[in-house]
Amino acid sequence: MSTAIMLFLFTYILIILGVIHRTLVAFAGAVAMLMIGAISPQEALKAMDFDTIGLLMGMMIIVGITKKTGLFEYLAIKVAQMAKGEPTKILSGLCLITAFFSAFLDNVTTVMLVIPVTFVITKQLNISPIPFLIAMIISSNIGGTATLVGDPPNIMISGFTGLGFMDFVTNLAPVVIIIYIVTILILKSKFQQQLVTFPMLKDRIISLKASDQLKDRVLLSKCLLVISLTVLGFIFHQQIKLEPAFIAIVLACFLIIITKSNIIKSLMYVEWSVIIFFISLFVMVGALDEIGVFERLARTSLDVTGGNILSAALIILWLSAIASAFVDNIPFVAAMIPLIKEFGQLGGIDDLTFFWWALSLGSCLGGNGTAIGASANVVVIGIAEKRGVNLSFIDYMKTGFPIMLLSIVISTGYLLLWYYLN
Repeated sequence: MSTAIMLFLFTYILIILGVIHRTLVAFAGAVAMLMIGAISPQEALKAMDFDTIGLLMGMMIIVGITKKTGLFEYLAIKVAQMAKGEPTKILSGLCLITAFFSAFLDNVTTVMLVIPVTFVITKQLNISPIPFLIAMIISSNIGGTATLVGDPPNIMISGFTGLGFMDFVTNLAPVVIIIYIVTILILKSKFQQQLVTFPMLKDRIISLKASDQLKDRVLLSKCLLVISLTVLGFIFHQQIKLEPAFIAIVLACFLIIITKSNIIKSLMYVEWSVIIFFISLFVMVGALDEIGVFERLARTSLDVTGGNILSAALIILWLSAIASAFVDNIPFVAAMIPLIKEFGQLGGIDDLTFFWWALSLGSCLGGNGTAIGASANVVVIGIAEKRGVNLSFIDYMKTGFPIMLLSIVISTGYLLLWYYLN
């Protein structure tokens, strides 16, 4: 266990320093975990979250083909014109769109649709895309916390407890809205000096005719059909009993067929470095899970409470947030769910709902802490890197980690209020 933990920490430090590309570092770390026997090849395969990987690949292909239509340029100009070319208002608008759709799709899908629009706008206004990228990441994770389908931890909690879509909305959406408003005010204040452009560039983007950007309307109609089917599939995936990854892959193949796209070129739309990074990270975190690191950490934390419901819930909240900032939240939540159930049985607690909200808020919002805290973070940074924009681990963490801590402080207040009112 100690060797695996040291190896994980060493790999993580190299990722933070950014001296070697993070994909290469993570891949080497995953191979090392296999070599030292911390995880077997069979267990490594189980640790890979193919739902996330399949979802990413499918959406990357759909977005890549859609890009050829000029749709993102069209939407970018429309958003900029509605904000009268004002970068601060554009930032607010894009964040609202990202947060809203992250609640009803999933945050990875949403950022993949919004980020291309963001790059078009920042290029037109000649401003740095970095503030927008950070804001998009944070908004997507906050929005995804509000509903059952927005973030994988919520789907896992729902599957175990039977809590429904409206249970998540009514109990989590109020605090998520508060956190979102506070976060946007902070982001606008922090990046105000960077969100400045020349009046002539504002006038130029306002004068553009958005419809001129649409290059292939036949292709556009086919892409919009597939995107609509994808969105509907994600919303009703529980009713139709199909995983979002399966929906994304099947509809990506369908789009390739109906648009007669070259399959080799279509596969080139996949950000393979991002996919390999995710696979490597899943293997490393899976190794820690296999040797019992998460279980020991969670059990110790729950034992400290002495059976007190409020103390246990707050420990779950903060432990989930800090852990999810540095490791993937999926295996952590998977370890926490049976431990919370066991804690309830030992303590004679019949209603564990309070604990589930604490786990959801901590694991979902905690992902904003670092550049690899959530799937959306890695995807955005990977896309930016391919476009020549480098958002380093430290640069992101300077903004993301304090905002994450503040959101958990607000969540703590909300849980205290929830506890005493119920």
